[in-house]
Amino acid sequence: MRGKFVTFEGCEGSGKSTQLRLLGEYLASSGADFLMTREPGGSAIAEDIRRIILNGDYADMCPECEALLYAAARIQHLKEVVEPALAAGKLVVCDRYVDSSFAYQGYARGLGMEFVEKINSFALLKYPPDLTVFLDISPERAFERKHGADPNDRMEREGAEFHSKVYAGYRELIKIYPRICPVYCGGSKFETAENIKNLLKEKNIIK
Repeated sequence: MRGKFVTFEGCEGSGKSTQLRLLGEYLASSGADFLMTREPGGSAIAEDIRRIILNGDYADMCPECEALLYAAARIQHLKEVVEPALAAGKLVVCDRYVDSSFAYQGYARGLGMEFVEKINSFALLKYPPDLTVFLDISPERAFERKHGADPNDRMEREGAEFHSKVYAGYRELIKIYPRICPVYCGGSKFETAENIKNLLKEKNIIK
């Protein structure tokens, strides 16, 4: 039986890393057969592409190059990591996926949905997520909570206007794709973790 594919999305500083760690701890304690992975990255080649994308020295990278690098890393990750795990019946939980490309490059960079859909057609057609968890917190609140942007992260240091566009992009995606479920994360990390766990149970992803 093919496994389930769950993706996590959110603005910078939304708490994805913390929530994925807490979910991983819960899944391990419950005996689930699962894999935690991330984008860009998750495999050796994709991790090398990640280092290029996020390198703070590459401020002149054009939006099209950025989007294509994300798509390239995604295909390698899907072929090498995600597909084998799904075929083995595992629950695959991924930190970011194609919705990040829609929000960041499609909306915030202004490349448009059609461009992002075209370069990610392989992922969209063959590996649609069963559920996408969107950690819903404004970028202003998120950066305040994490005490500012990481100066070495090219994406984090893009500025308030850019990240506001990213958040607005995610809000539009929620209207388009019913699989994207927002989870308010303004409370404690444990309250958010409980809400996520309940959502996964409600959607029959976990028992």
